Amino acid sequence: MSVVALVPAAGRGERLGAEVPKALVEVHGEALLLHAARGLLASGRVQHVVIAAPSDQLDEVAAALHPLGAAHVIAGGAERTDSVRLALDEAGRVAPDADAVLVHDAARAFTPPETIRAVVDEVRRGAPAVVPVLPVSDTIKQLDASGRVESTVDRSRLRAVQTPQGFALDVLRRAHDAADGDGATDDAGLVERLGVEVRTVPGHAHALKITTAFDLAIAESVLAACAAPVPEGEPR
Repeated sequence: MSVVALVPAAGRGERLGAEVPKALVEVHGEALLLHAARGLLASGRVQHVVIAAPSDQLDEVAAALHPLGAAHVIAGGAERTDSVRLALDEAGRVAPDADAVLVHDAARAFTPPETIRAVVDEVRRGAPAVVPVLPVSDTIKQLDASGRVESTVDRSRLRAVQTPQGFALDVLRRAHDAADGDGATDDAGLVERLGVEVRTVPGHAHALKITTAFDLAIAESVLAACAAPVPEGEPR
């Protein structure tokens, strides 16, 4: 049985202020999407990667991923959940033997392979859904409708969620079937609504989501140097 990773990358990424979709923004001369897909394959746990790209940028995305030769590019939808559903349908065609699926953000392009392995291994041990998490370091305040502080939240039980999120394939299908057009940004949240257990594994600081120009500067100066190695025989 195989593992397939879905990467919904049809967003425009306006907050980054780039002239191209965020997934095509380059770090050290390569698109974020290529860094993300390479990391998935470098984990040794993922056999197929399905990318849901902007419908008017399919050729550009395919060209950016050309060095891999192992990614399937399809047109994404208007919302993230639409793109995940379309990629999930494509996964059934390209990997009919898949029993586990990951959903990964292209913007978390430098997630270490060991984090990806930890997610997949937990699914393989029987977890229906798994997310990598980090403790919350900031103090969190709960506000009322007028912006006044109501309380200080106990952060000891709070966690920031990263990707890839891992699922038994049938669980993710059921979650999206039940979502019925909900524009959710977190697939594990859809699984929670089914009453299905979601387990956690430790996340990693390098899996930060590149959303702003500041995040991109961090990626340029720090993260790219720690990126997944290029598999032998693959051109840079």
